[in-house]
Amino acid sequence: MKLTVVGCSDAFGSGGRLQTCFHVAAWGTEFLIDCGATALIGFNKFGLDPNRVSTIFITHLHADHFGGLIWWLIHANHIAARTTPLTVVGPAGIEARFTAAAEALYPGSTTNPRRFELTFRELAERTPLDIGGVRVTPFEVLHPSGAPPYALRFEVEGKIVTFSGDTEWVESLIPAADNADLFIAECYGFERQARHHMDWRTIEKNLPRLSARQIMITHMGEEMLANAGAIKDRRVLAAWDGLTLNI
Repeated sequence: MKLTVVGCSDAFGSGGRLQTCFHVAAWGTEFLIDCGATALIGFNKFGLDPNRVSTIFITHLHADHFGGLIWWLIHANHIAARTTPLTVVGPAGIEARFTAAAEALYPGSTTNPRRFELTFRELAERTPLDIGGVRVTPFEVLHPSGAPPYALRFEVEGKIVTFSGDTEWVESLIPAADNADLFIAECYGFERQARHHMDWRTIEKNLPRLSARQIMITHMGEEMLANAGAIKDRRVLAAWDGLTLNI
């Protein structure tokens, strides 16, 4: 399994980074974990092919995590000439939220004829969903976004990758990350605490409780970026755009 960090910034592009998007290639399938508004910029920058992505998993319905779907649709129709099916998996209401956002930005974009099948599937709390050779299990977290926000636990090729999504510390992160090969944890601040987000000091305090083999912090704000070098735990690395991990 190969994971590429397409984007790892907060909502504001701190440090000149792109918004949240992780590309995973595994077992004859390629999928995305979140699709921030800058996802296609990252795909162009890192030489990835959007037509090879069969499934896009969304943790929560904030634009820096799902807004790229709008440009993805238009690009698929008018640039990539996509013909293969695409499935979008996310919280309840994802199709309606996507349609409203796309029609607000590009009227008519969701009703134009498509050469590919677009399907939406909804997640349910701690209910595994098998799709495209990937099993995903959602664990509800705490990050108000108009629909249930989730940490997502992926099982594929005998490996486990969990992404916290955006959230403040909640106990559901412990089972979500249990024995994961990689736990991707949002970490907006270093010392500074922001409502509905995590910070390094909180994650550091809970490291003994996290059984994941490796932890990658992401969604870093300016304060966290300025202090990333202070992290000394051997299990923990800080994400950067273009980072690839073989898991």
